[in-house]
Amino acid sequence: MFSQLREDIESVFDRDPAARNAFEVLTNYPGLHALIYHRINHKLWNMGFKWLARTISTISRWLTGIEIHPGAKIGRRFFIDHGMGVVIGETAEIGDDVTLYHGVTLGGTTWNKGKRHPTLGNGVVVGAGAKILGPFVVGENARIGSNAVVTKEVPPDSTVIGIPGRIVRMHSGDDGQREQQVKEMADKLGFDAYGVTAELPDPVAHSIKALLNHMHAVDTKIDSMCQAMEDMGVDYCNEQLPELKPEDFEGVEEDQADSEKSGNSIGNPN
Repeated sequence: MFSQLREDIESVFDRDPAARNAFEVLTNYPGLHALIYHRINHKLWNMGFKWLARTISTISRWLTGIEIHPGAKIGRRFFIDHGMGVVIGETAEIGDDVTLYHGVTLGGTTWNKGKRHPTLGNGVVVGAGAKILGPFVVGENARIGSNAVVTKEVPPDSTVIGIPGRIVRMHSGDDGQREQQVKEMADKLGFDAYGVTAELPDPVAHSIKALLNHMHAVDTKIDSMCQAMEDMGVDYCNEQLPELKPEDFEGVEEDQADSEKSGNSIGNPN
């Protein structure tokens, strides 16, 4: 038990730059307190002392603001940062080296008995306020962005954002190698908080960029057709298109800069 507690404390140092010493972590980290209570409650639950386990878990919720059902299965080096408002359901299963931020819910979508809560693979990071609802698997090393609502299976090594949750990155091939390099650098500099990377794509900007690329391709084809028609002596394409004025785009660059600044500011408040 003490070796496991030492491992849990060391995992805090690995993922929270605000942690200064073991005594501070042991006395001031509600995520660690909730985990210690749960280790005890889970043993009691499996031994059949279910009322006692639920009662102690209720006391733990009062003290820490974190609700973990005694029946939930939690792996090694589990870390809850800040913790307030975290809810973990009875049939939830959590692998090793998983990180949750405050406001996360691992919930169910049915009142039926049996498996109704998610399973998180090893190395999963769930951002603040995210909701993962249902009896499906979130694959190893996946990242769930802040405030995302996930209701279906998430492949390993992927990033999910939005409501409903959508995959914006699959880490494979060269991208996977680059993501690993970014992760290694993040590990050196400090944990990249809230389940998002610095270069997490903006789906709206990506859509607009795709539309602009399509429009450019259409313009190129039209220009080629007009040139061919002119060569045939047809003057149909002489009419000029409306001019795009710079004032039509005033504020766009500022809004984009503010958006990027806001995105980059999402991080660990510690």
